[in-house]
Amino acid sequence: MQLRRVLIEDAPNICEIYNYYVTHSICTFEEEPVSIPEMENRIREVSSNYPWLIAEEEGEVYGYIYANRWKTRSAYRYSVELSVYVRNGYQGRGIGKTLLGHLLDELKHQGIHTAIGGIVLPNERSVRLHESLGFTKVAHFREVGFKFGRWLDVGYWQRVLNS
Repeated sequence: MQLRRVLIEDAPNICEIYNYYVTHSICTFEEEPVSIPEMENRIREVSSNYPWLIAEEEGEVYGYIYANRWKTRSAYRYSVELSVYVRNGYQGRGIGKTLLGHLLDELKHQGIHTAIGGIVLPNERSVRLHESLGFTKVAHFREVGFKFGRWLDVGYWQRVLNS
């Protein structure tokens, strides 16, 4: 498995991975599949300022991760929120952990101070992933999202990278 920077040409593969979670899971609060042009716009916007990494093998994309600004006010400029997705059926193979570990290293070198992961609950796999790399739970919001006919909680995990 190789890691590399995202390319605009990765949008169809990213949509395929992400849209599975949009339509089949609570991992994202988006409810409509994301189009390829929209994903291309997201790639351009995010990757111009923050790392966006792809995990691939022999040209097949198996997962991706990116960091994006936590909030827009200037005092938050050293904090980011992370998003990581692994192709359905390939979870539990270390792809997410490899992606997250590399992203955290890049963020440290970029001078980012704090990384934040928001997790729709319940999601034990994502909780274990974040905690295995030093994140600690710092918040729990009850019933803040509504998807698939039910109210959902969101927890936030945080890791200070540069202290």
